[in-house]
Amino acid sequence: MFFVCVLCIYMVMVCANVLLIVVICMNRSLHEPMYMFLCSLFVNELCGGTSVFPLLLVQILSDVHTISVHFCLLQLYCIHTYGTVEYLLLTIMSYDRYLAICCPLQYSTRMSTSTISKLLAVVWLSGVVACVIMVSQTSSMRLCGNVIDKVYCDNYSVVRLACSDTSIKNIFGLIATFSTIGLPMVLIVFTYLKIMLVCSSGCKQSRQKAFSTCVPHVVALINFSVGSCFEIVQSRFNMKGTPNMLRIILSLYWLTVQLLLNPLMYGFNLSKIRIILKNRPFAEL
Repeated sequence: MFFVCVLCIYMVMVCANVLLIVVICMNRSLHEPMYMFLCSLFVNELCGGTSVFPLLLVQILSDVHTISVHFCLLQLYCIHTYGTVEYLLLTIMSYDRYLAICCPLQYSTRMSTSTISKLLAVVWLSGVVACVIMVSQTSSMRLCGNVIDKVYCDNYSVVRLACSDTSIKNIFGLIATFSTIGLPMVLIVFTYLKIMLVCSSGCKQSRQKAFSTCVPHVVALINFSVGSCFEIVQSRFNMKGTPNMLRIILSLYWLTVQLLLNPLMYGFNLSKIRIILKNRPFAEL
């Protein structure tokens, strides 16, 4: 039963995200900044889900629940890269909405093709470099244990098994967390405060339009933040008294709900994509 449920969830994730990626890439009318960021978001979520669910499906059917150290580090790297890139993408998407609503006359010049390419390059390179440094530090530690109380490998779970001093590792983790979560959240809050000020002085029609374009982003941001909090709480605090199934659900929340919610909120909820999917998704090349 667990295998069928997880397999269905994973197949829905893959199909929904791949469909939207293909539709955005193959329709020139969707080659706009917002859709380019969405396409990158869907690619990131596809990578994040694939780093966990195939192995989880094998583990459900197997009596041996083990993973090699190298594959554990690879999974750790993919998961943390997914989380870092997700926050940074949500940040530049909030900046994109800010420019579209608060500076509409300057939008096309500020959000040019070269600007989009640079922003996406910075996002992906930041996530890759930060996680490479993190994994290189983790892989150099000597481990005194081999049991991870989760269904996948994450950095803090592996660090807790270390015999050596982890103070430097913890300092780097705090700096990385502040850089990839703290600063982006400050920028997101700032952009939405500006958007609210502009909308409050506009007409009802403009407020409704701004509201409809911002709601998916806000919902995705809140959902991902809640899932990240679940993950941090479970990693940092003793959860032995919590039922095992609840701990599994909480640990998989940010890798499941976000990947299922975003295609619905961002993709199929946007009228332009809905029209293309309904009429001819791959005809306009």
